Amino acid sequence: MAGSVTEMENKQVVLTEYVTGFPKESHLAVRNGGKIQLKAPQGSVLVKNLYLSCDPYMRGRMSPPKAGGDPNFASFTPGSPIQGFGVGKVVDSGVAEFKSGDFVWGVTSWEEYSIISNTKTLFKITNTEDVPLSYYTGLLGMPGVTAYFGFHDVCAPKKGEYVFVSAASGAVGQLVGQFAKLAGCYVLKSKFGFDEAFNYKEENDLDAALKRYFPEGIDIYFENVGGKMLDAVLSNIRVHGRIAVCGMISQYNLEHHEGVHNLAAMIYKRVRMQGFVSFDYFARYSELLDDVVPYVKEGKIAYVEDVAEGLENGPAALVGLFSGRNVGKQVVAVAHE
Repeated sequence: MAGSVTEMENKQVVLTEYVTGFPKESHLAVRNGGKIQLKAPQGSVLVKNLYLSCDPYMRGRMSPPKAGGDPNFASFTPGSPIQGFGVGKVVDSGVAEFKSGDFVWGVTSWEEYSIISNTKTLFKITNTEDVPLSYYTGLLGMPGVTAYFGFHDVCAPKKGEYVFVSAASGAVGQLVGQFAKLAGCYVLKSKFGFDEAFNYKEENDLDAALKRYFPEGIDIYFENVGGKMLDAVLSNIRVHGRIAVCGMISQYNLEHHEGVHNLAAMIYKRVRMQGFVSFDYFARYSELLDDVVPYVKEGKIAYVEDVAEGLENGPAALVGLFSGRNVGKQVVAVAHE
């Protein structure tokens, strides 16, 4: 417990209404959620949120509920705090695995203090010296899990293969490209150490762009964009190519999703395309730490953050993802301890 203080005011970011089309800042509101008791109920953990992660998948949770959906991606409730991944410090614990003063990352609410009852999605941070705490929203958090296992497990890379990563400047894409380089692959020059790059939003002919950068074709495509980009990749994929699908940001704000016309290429080129989510690999999180933390300490991985200071700037930071405003991992710093 924090000295003699037994309760605190609790600022929150809430969804004002369900979203159709592109989200606006007005769809989110910063409000005073009232006082919160600094005592965790039995079976729960009370955390002070320090860093919140802005992630594209959150757009889907701003839409009206749909039957049969994955509960991990259930729609937010208008008038209530939105949820996502974050880093926090345990204030009080009713769970044996966590104690006051522990740093943790996992699913939390967008507010200053959160009571977390589903502690299965909460990970204790044991290394606070070699990497900043904020990195656990990205490099060593959910995006890192997505990039690491999506590339190594789903894509099954071989040295010398040609790898294309769409949205390579984002939280997941910047990591996939570097994991691919470390694995000895050719990756579509910059601070991330990629071989080539282009701005897909400025290309009139994506098929021609891919032929320009991958004249031999693509072995591995890490999908973050969807739509016309996926179509162009399918016409440039090599035999036995692999496509790992973790996001389709070009489609999230469309009422009617774009169709894909080159799916027949999957038959003749024996392509494997697989969707996956980070939750699939949480049980293997220690593998990521064992492999990636040494790379960070040795300076072999470059990691870029775009930090918005203060919970009041959270709505602009989250909405900005969908116009490409951020460079690197978008983070909201609620407090620095």
